[in-house]
Amino acid sequence: MTTTDFAPTREQSPPSLDADDAAGQSVAGLLRPYRRSFAAVVILQVIGAVAGLAPLLAVIELGRSLLAPGPIDHDRVWFVVIAGAVGLLVRLLFTAASSGIGHLLDGRVQLALRRHLAARLGRVPIGWFSRHRTGELTKVVGQDVSAVHPFIAHAPGELIAAFVVPLLSLVYLFTIDWRLTLITLIPVVLAVAHVPLMMTPTRLREEKQFDAAMGQIANSVVEFVQGISVVKAFGGSGRAHRRFRTATDDFVGIYYRFVRGLSVIAAGMQLVLSPPFVLLVVLIGGTALIATGGLPPADLLPFLLLGLGLTAPVAALIAHSFDDLQAARRAIGRIRDVLEVAPLPEPAHPRPPQGHRVELRDVRFGYEDDREVLRGIDLVLEPGTVTAIVGPSGSGKSTLVQLLPRFFDPTHGSITLGGVDLRELSSHDLYRMVSFVFQDVRVLRASVADNIALAVPHADFDDVVRAARMANIHDRILELPRGYDTVLGQEAGLSGGEAQRIALARALLAATPVLVLDEATAFADPQTEQAVRQALAALEGDRTILVIAHRLETVADADTIVMLDNGSIVEQGRPADLLAENGKFAAFWQSKEYR
Repeated sequence: MTTTDFAPTREQSPPSLDADDAAGQSVAGLLRPYRRSFAAVVILQVIGAVAGLAPLLAVIELGRSLLAPGPIDHDRVWFVVIAGAVGLLVRLLFTAASSGIGHLLDGRVQLALRRHLAARLGRVPIGWFSRHRTGELTKVVGQDVSAVHPFIAHAPGELIAAFVVPLLSLVYLFTIDWRLTLITLIPVVLAVAHVPLMMTPTRLREEKQFDAAMGQIANSVVEFVQGISVVKAFGGSGRAHRRFRTATDDFVGIYYRFVRGLSVIAAGMQLVLSPPFVLLVVLIGGTALIATGGLPPADLLPFLLLGLGLTAPVAALIAHSFDDLQAARRAIGRIRDVLEVAPLPEPAHPRPPQGHRVELRDVRFGYEDDREVLRGIDLVLEPGTVTAIVGPSGSGKSTLVQLLPRFFDPTHGSITLGGVDLRELSSHDLYRMVSFVFQDVRVLRASVADNIALAVPHADFDDVVRAARMANIHDRILELPRGYDTVLGQEAGLSGGEAQRIALARALLAATPVLVLDEATAFADPQTEQAVRQALAALEGDRTILVIAHRLETVADADTIVMLDNGSIVEQGRPADLLAENGKFAAFWQSKEYR
């Protein structure tokens, strides 16, 4: 369901979430409440990692004791064996606890991120969505949040293993022989020297291209699925498939360059960190020291065992975790970009409207700073009147009507409702006063009754039926498998015209004083449109209606015609008067475009 289908009559926010707080937080701010859990994961992993050295140290000390000249100290041997076994048990328990807490924390963080993204997306100007593709936003809320998993659930443990364990091992090895310790570090130094090669501007640019290509695939899939009926009906499946194939081919090319540049660096790092290379370095250095009498042969054993312990965590981190952490870093960047989108400004001290007279004063607006779509619009919508906006394609009609529900704010001038600037109204008051139905509507996977009562969830069933009758959709609903209880999208589907009438019934049930219709009957047959127009005409009270229409009958019923051309009002008045003037509206009336 798109947010452009209806105007809720109350503020909505995700459960147990303060939208005001959520909207202003960065990713780091969102993670701050979980710092104790992160600390617990790290502390448990540190204890487990340190305890994991005990079995290796036990083997080393056991070997040195057995190889040492003189009688064997059996008490020391048993102490070393027991210490190694206890260390192994402690490692298993603490690393398991760290992993379990880390995965539970990951689930909580992902839930919090998605809730905060929902809160932010619920507060940004609705017009912002028109400039961002569905596939890209779906990727942020779905894939990118999931991509944070390694950073939350695995990174603490693997980073600890990659740094704490080698550090302690180095301290121990330095107590035995500092010269062979430095020789043992040669593979690690060679591996670390490769890291800057993975962070060059070329590599970072390829990463951005890779992510962009993934977004293009997501967009092409969403667009193809959403438009499959139109594509098949007009024989455009070949072109649609070609667009998808083009996106995948582009991705393959980018991915090939991405992997090709990384493979040589990764192969070099894997080589210098591989056990054969590490053992070769240690054996060459140790043999040279033993041959000169500078190292007892028994002291070579700890370097052979812990030398692999120095490089194995680093190798695992680079081989697997580095790419995951890089992907998580980029995903967090995209999540942060969405969270930092400026929300629709809310007034610090909102003013209630006095009535529902709508007035536009010198309104100018442009989606881009250097290109205005609306130029100096002055317009008054009186209560109890129907105003029809007409004009050629690209004249700014849809942009104009989208300013009333505040999908955008004017870049110049003001729009007042009941004498109050829309920017001084709270969202609650605005959407209590204004409802809207647009050409492109969506229905929820919910019952028909719930779809109609979406803006008034506690409405009586009789009121729901009355709104459906006014929108001329009641009889069609009764034909569904379970009538008003039928779940749309699961038990039955609706045509485009039927979905529009559901949206219209929703707006009629909301009973707001101002109703905005943007091609709301574009998919309706003439009989349905006539019934809808009769329903609108029969509405009680002094409702203000603003409508965009391309059918003559709708225009003829309007109290006022506003003719737009190139973003400006060129003519305005009653239909009969404008036709009598034989001006631009009369020419437009006679044109084939309008018929």
